[in-house]
Amino acid sequence: MATILSIETSTSICSVAVHLDGRLISLSELTEPGAHAERLMLLIEEVLEKAKIGFQKLDAVAVSEGPGSYTGLRIGVSTAKGLAFGLNKPLIGVNTLQALASAVASREGELVIPVLDARRMEVFRQVFDWKLNSVAKLDAEVLSEDSFQNFLESHRVYFLGDAVDKVESIVQHDHARFISDLSFSAQHMGGIAFDKYQKGQFADLAYFVPNYLKEFKALHSKKNPLLSL
Repeated sequence: MATILSIETSTSICSVAVHLDGRLISLSELTEPGAHAERLMLLIEEVLEKAKIGFQKLDAVAVSEGPGSYTGLRIGVSTAKGLAFGLNKPLIGVNTLQALASAVASREGELVIPVLDARRMEVFRQVFDWKLNSVAKLDAEVLSEDSFQNFLESHRVYFLGDAVDKVESIVQHDHARFISDLSFSAQHMGGIAFDKYQKGQFADLAYFVPNYLKEFKALHSKKNPLLSL
């Protein structure tokens, strides 16, 4: 059996979950904007208390590796790396978009395209089949009326994520299904993290960094030590 702590900070929702063999045991979430750095460790302590386990009972630490919020990813990854190092536990990186796609119960022949806001009319996106295999690489795309048409012509396609409304306003097709009532959180990371744990697919603590996908210029707060990797 494997007890895995999952940390998700790539979106405006800061969340932490504990899974046992991929099954959700406890979850703590925070929707307050900009509170990731201040509240993340409190959420971790809270979720472990809910699960009635201590840090040493964890078998691994999983973290959403991106793409997503530049600042959020740095906070989540640096915290996860610190915990994994301090506890001498393996670190598991989870593709944010693949974890989001896992929330959809798609069927054979259908596709899932999770989309995260990359500002203006640009989104981070990746295309997955019903088994969560990637059929189009992770990338940033500026939306247009032609976006995703090659997939929509021959497949029913589910779109979800915090940029789904942006996609729905532009992409029109009978095969498109837009899921706007699902918020991504650490609870969706359990299955992928457990699969990687079983396969021994662990991240290298010394070299693991978030997948920002594109360059981003940010002002770093000197008061926030969690922004230093």
